[in-house]
Amino acid sequence: MAKALKRTAALTALGKALTSGARGGPSLGKRIAALPRMIKATAKGEYDGGMRLALMAVATVYVVSPVDAVPEAFLFVFGLIDDAVAVTWLAGSVLSETERFLEWERSVKVVGVR
Repeated sequence: MAKALKRTAALTALGKALTSGARGGPSLGKRIAALPRMIKATAKGEYDGGMRLALMAVATVYVVSPVDAVPEAFLFVFGLIDDAVAVTWLAGSVLSETERFLEWERSVKVVGVR
């Protein structure tokens, strides 16, 4: 059941990312390609995404970790809610932050300052 909820949230986020290119936003490929550049620009202090990237890293570790704040084995459906919330938040954060980064990157190229 936990995997089904995580899978549903992940597929919903993936669907949103795949269709965003058709609506005029960056495609999923552009977003994925932007992740390493975003991390590098943040590490250099050029981009202000440090706290958001840290929160996304924490959420990723929480989702993949076998340790759970609310264990499914004891609380069944209620134990799945925290995982679903974390996956949904993470997917939304990655989508919005990569879009924000790509806009920042375009503005830096237009101005020519880095």
